[in-house]
Amino acid sequence: MASSGRLKESKSQDRFDYLQALVTEFQDTDSQESKEQVLANLANFAYDPSNYQYLRQLQVIDLFLDMLTEDNERFVEFGIGGLCNLCLDQQNKEYILQNDGVQAVLDCLSSPNEDTVLSAITTLMYLMTPLSRKEITAMPVIECMLRFSMSKNKRLSNLATLFLEDICSPEE
Repeated sequence: MASSGRLKESKSQDRFDYLQALVTEFQDTDSQESKEQVLANLANFAYDPSNYQYLRQLQVIDLFLDMLTEDNERFVEFGIGGLCNLCLDQQNKEYILQNDGVQAVLDCLSSPNEDTVLSAITTLMYLMTPLSRKEITAMPVIECMLRFSMSKNKRLSNLATLFLEDICSPEE
């Protein structure tokens, strides 16, 4: 039995070390392509709840938030994708909300990249709390969702319609 515990501990350390190596590679490389690949990997790892504590320790949420203001559209896409994957966790959600994450996500709604916009809408839905409601359902956001709901792009129109039906009250 004891060896099973050590094995699990070893795998946890390996996972943390691997994620740390990715973060270090992102910080150390000058290659935009390498940075994009690392961000894509981190966003994928953010999908697994067993990685949440390590990603918090390594300040990857801050990295994802920082990417939302980059000029490189791929950085923005992977940053919002990572946040979208992380924000179902209550602790991650609170952190994102406390660090002006809603406004950063709202800014992604004007992206020319469809995946970025879809992730932004989904993230806003996940970030909905009684405290964030006013910001997420502000009139400009509702107007934007109404425009998206009329899009010829089915993915976009369906998600925007879902946002309007699930997040907004009939009065809004």
